[in-house]
Amino acid sequence: MSKVNLSRHEIREKALQALFPLDFNQDLTKKDAISHALELDEREFISEDGEEFVPVYLDLLVGGVCDRKVELDEKIKGHLGKNWTINRIAKMDLIILRMAIFEMYYIGDVPDTVALDEALELTKKYSDDHSRKFVNGVLANVLKEKDEA
Repeated sequence: MSKVNLSRHEIREKALQALFPLDFNQDLTKKDAISHALELDEREFISEDGEEFVPVYLDLLVGGVCDRKVELDEKIKGHLGKNWTINRIAKMDLIILRMAIFEMYYIGDVPDTVALDEALELTKKYSDDHSRKFVNGVLANVLKEKDEA
């Protein structure tokens, strides 16, 4: 068996699938969540030595979002409308926002516009049009703030 190369887009999707249960289940480990996300795919993610193969970027994205969740949520809160709280945001949309903001602030080789576009693609697939507009609005404001800083 050989390693399966995933595109960054596919890795973001796997990260979303790993981060979603992590948000609900405090007992779940990052490793287990990533393993489960990889198992959702029909392809084998096992390396030559029998160890599970976890793409480096997937580990970075899931670990980074978990480690900086409070900070990422603060950035999101700063861009919510008057009557909105973070608890009102659909979990899937919240995780997509966290991932995009993490990429914008902490991943040097991902242009901000790519992080934004990828977030919108994930929202298109896993949420609805209303969510896509919401995510786009929040991320556009985050980008504006980042550019001004």
